[in-house]
Amino acid sequence: MSNRPDITLYTAQTPNGIKISIALEELGLPYKVEKIDISKNTQKEPWFLAINPNGRIPALTDTFSDGQSIRLFESGGILTYLAEQYDKDYKISYPRGTREYYEMVNWLYFQNAGVGPMQGQANHFVRYAPEKIEYGMNRYTNETRRLYSVLDKHLESSESGFLVGDHISIADISHWGWVAAAGWAGVEIEEFPHLKAWEEKLAAREGVERGRHVPSPHGIKDLLKDKKRMEEEAAKAKQWIQSGMKGDAAK
Repeated sequence: MSNRPDITLYTAQTPNGIKISIALEELGLPYKVEKIDISKNTQKEPWFLAINPNGRIPALTDTFSDGQSIRLFESGGILTYLAEQYDKDYKISYPRGTREYYEMVNWLYFQNAGVGPMQGQANHFVRYAPEKIEYGMNRYTNETRRLYSVLDKHLESSESGFLVGDHISIADISHWGWVAAAGWAGVEIEEFPHLKAWEEKLAAREGVERGRHVPSPHGIKDLLKDKKRMEEEAAKAKQWIQSGMKGDAAK
């Protein structure tokens, strides 16, 4: 009989990173944390690449049901794994084969293929690019805004206030960190009142509150209130992001 769970989460304070710690806290699962310093390219070291060949966070290891170690990477895949392996009471998911299950999968993929990539590019062009390229800034900020409008319209008709069904799911968890950081991408969350109410509803949950501060304090909301600090933090991040891009290009 395997000793489960035996979870180690490899993560950093990013919208993708906190997805997994929020899910783990909502499930009440024990887990260990390895903080990955992405500013020092720890995620590119051989030991980490053995866990995630793509050299990105989050990643997770566990003892699988057969007693052997298993590695998980890509945040959507990790959330799916946690739901299928450990959410027997459907705290953050729905039974496979139900309408709610497939709707949850719709919105999970919507975030992983849409909101995350588009907002990530908006972050880059607005905050980190070596020069202000209006086309890039407008292209990705406007697309992020469009995707937010899809979420906002959907939530307007949600009786529960969640993306799917009557309780929180991995669809909500996948989106939350990104929406909480909307202002970093140049998107005003006030434009989307139903999405803003949803973000605040989730933020009030104990599991979200605990999980968002892993592996370090989640300070984006306070940061967005201080324009000078925002510029300082963006300047610091810009240096190592551009340096990391050069390193990736050389491989």
